[in-house]
Order: sequence, then C-alpha cells, then structure tokens
Amino acid sequence: MAKIGTFTKNSKGVYTGSIKTLALNARLEIVPVEQTGEKAPNYRVYSEGSELGAGWDKTSEQGTDYVSLKLDDLSFSAPIYVSLFKAEGQNEYSLLWQRPNSR
Repeated sequence: MAKIGTFTKNSKGVYTGSIKTLALNARLEIVPVEQTGEKAPNYRVYSEGSELGAGWDKTSEQGTDYVSLKLDDLSFSAPIYVSLFKAEGQNEYSLLWQRPNSR
C-alpha cells in the first residue's frame, strides 16, 4: 500500500489533511454525516467546498478500525478506493492506496 495522504481528526470527528500524488495535490475534509440507511455512508469528502466522495466505517480482519473511502473527480478515469488508518502511536491518520488486482 502507498501512503498518499496525512490527516488529523478534531473533537467533532472531522478529518482534515491532504492527498498528494504525482498528478494530485488537494486539501480534503472528511466530515461525519448521519446515516440514512444501512448502506449509506458515514462520511462525505470535500475539497474546497466540492463533494469528492464518501466513506464508510470498517474493521479489518485483524480488528483494526479504519475508514474506507471512494473518491471521484472529473479528472479521474475511474473512482479510486483508499483507506484511512490511524498511525500507530501517533495522533495522525494515514491515507493508503493499493492498486486493484486485475481480473
């Protein structure tokens, strides 16, 4: 997995940080929202006031809590899926991306 972003979480549960790749450098805000259904997202993702995606609370097979995010933009050829994990021993969160397996 590649680390493509670093975030912090405030007392209201809002994650703020940035995503940086060779083609993308954007400030993001991951804001908790009230779920309206079983499959509805727990978060909405914004960049400079524009909605960029959604996120869901998940737990890994090892029992680690994380946020699974789906991000999309006009400049992307397809949506990207990333995961936000708390960095061990720090008050910081890492945004991780892994290239999907080809079928």
